[in-house]
Amino acid sequence: MDIQHIDAGSRMSQMVVANGMAFISGQVADDRNGTLQEQTRSILANIDRYLAQAGTSKSKLLKVDVYLAAIIDFDSFNEVYDQWIDPANPPARVCSEARLADARIKVEIAAIALI
Repeated sequence: MDIQHIDAGSRMSQMVVANGMAFISGQVADDRNGTLQEQTRSILANIDRYLAQAGTSKSKLLKVDVYLAAIIDFDSFNEVYDQWIDPANPPARVCSEARLADARIKVEIAAIALI
């Protein structure tokens, strides 16, 4: 089985492609000073880019894990997410509150997709 490690660093890969699946690591926005919605849009654009690189799209997402720094932002996050997601093929999803690696990070998103 061929395994591809995309944007690999010493600790992790941003995406691993194996066995017809793309595993996208938790993504955070490049601009950590943006609003929750700005950070969410940036992250979803990164996920779109990784999906395209793997030869797939959000219509083939299987699972999305969302980590919010403050669960009170759930509705605000969903305003952006609901516009992005393919409504005909919504993935399984979890959304939870978590202490993130940097206090400026408001949201982190990981995803798994079929290729």
